[in-house]
Amino acid sequence: MTDLIEALENEWHIVRYSGETPEIAYNSSVYYLTRAQDGPRIRLDEEQVKLLKDAAVERFAEIILRDLQHANCNKPIYRGIIRSIVNYQRFCVFCERQQLEVGKVRSQAAEGLLLFLATELEDLQNGNRSSVINCTYEELQNYALLLGVDWGPRYHGLEKHCPLSSS
Repeated sequence: MTDLIEALENEWHIVRYSGETPEIAYNSSVYYLTRAQDGPRIRLDEEQVKLLKDAAVERFAEIILRDLQHANCNKPIYRGIIRSIVNYQRFCVFCERQQLEVGKVRSQAAEGLLLFLATELEDLQNGNRSSVINCTYEELQNYALLLGVDWGPRYHGLEKHCPLSSS
């Protein structure tokens, strides 16, 4: 029994700190625990599956929000808004497949995007630097709408600072 608990804890850790691919880590962990020849080949109960799904959701939230934190713009971990968009889309697909709610992470991402845009607008108005936005204006606007962020006239000025195509 202790070995099974340890195996589940190890797999939870792998999923939770899986880098950029929490959905792959989740599926790999479930496979290893249940079907792999070298795995424990256990039958996971609902609580154990939920534990692994929650770890994937936590990791998704972390990587989505990481790229919406203006303080990260000059750090090696920062990938830009375009990466947040991609990760959020992957998160939504994962949630749909796993029958999970996206609401909490969507709210966190909406708040993160609002804070990012407020900082970006302030920095641009003060002439402190050029924009760090790495997605098109249309991608930015669509992301805001997907997150439920009211895209008012305040943000229209960002269009001239967005690249014509995302990198």
